[in-house]
Amino acid sequence: MGLRIVFMGTPQFASYMLERLHASSHEVVGVVTVADKPAGRGQKVRESDVKKIAQSIPLPIWQPLSLKEEGFVRELEALKADLFVVVAFRMLPEVIWRIPKRGTINLHASLLPEFRGAAPINWAIIAGESETGLSTFYINDRIDEGPILLQKSLEISEKTTAGTLHDSMLPLGASLLLETLDGIEKQSLKENPQQPIEGKTFRLAPKLNKSNTRIDFNEDVQAIDRKVRGLSPYPGAYCEWMHVGRQATSTFKVFSGKMIAEEPKDRRLRSDSDHVLVPCRNGYYAISEIQAEGKKRMSAKAFLAGNRITDWELL
Repeated sequence: MGLRIVFMGTPQFASYMLERLHASSHEVVGVVTVADKPAGRGQKVRESDVKKIAQSIPLPIWQPLSLKEEGFVRELEALKADLFVVVAFRMLPEVIWRIPKRGTINLHASLLPEFRGAAPINWAIIAGESETGLSTFYINDRIDEGPILLQKSLEISEKTTAGTLHDSMLPLGASLLLETLDGIEKQSLKENPQQPIEGKTFRLAPKLNKSNTRIDFNEDVQAIDRKVRGLSPYPGAYCEWMHVGRQATSTFKVFSGKMIAEEPKDRRLRSDSDHVLVPCRNGYYAISEIQAEGKKRMSAKAFLAGNRITDWELL
């Protein structure tokens, strides 16, 4: 017969899971997502990807400003769901995750307990991991620390970006989620508590911000390559350069490039026909895609057609 499920999520990653869940033997009886909000230069009201999919199906939708609002809690209770499923949403208060009789599960884009937090896809690449994966687990009162149900792994190559890893995780995550739901329905899954390992510190995946997405070209070129790939295409790693003539600082986002194993002789920016060459520790980072502040994303070749590289300095 399948489980009665309330689905909670926001971005495109979650909307894909909602579509696959709706097409399964389980019944989605409601969807919870973030409230609409203005975004972009025109401040047009933006709906979440999950809301758009829920409307197209269609499914009942809740967009509470507060997850503890009494009326919202009562409405969730009235749905008599067997299980709540959370994918890329927000931290739930206990009054919510304790409602369903079979608990509340989360699909997380890492091999827990590694990379707990808001941006696991990005941080696995930035950290230089060769493997990552997805985990399903029961939510409790500690963020991403509940008992694990199932996990699936996948490879990170030297060419993997956050975008390609995200897309690779979509079918794998949907398969893992449905396998988990079927196991919960059949009561065939074992809960595995996340145990600390003596002498080991698990890495976290904090929310991306202006501080941790900035490129420091004093770092090793491999670390810079990982940061660029781990933040491409969104939100994009960025750097600041000084225009010599105008004595003005500009921000640039960097989306792709390659490493060149040649020890820099100084800190000057250089270029070849297709790249901006930035001196780093142990080599050059050759930028191939860049976006100047207030401009569109473009190839480095196009950028160099309108800019003299000698006009710019590293900060």
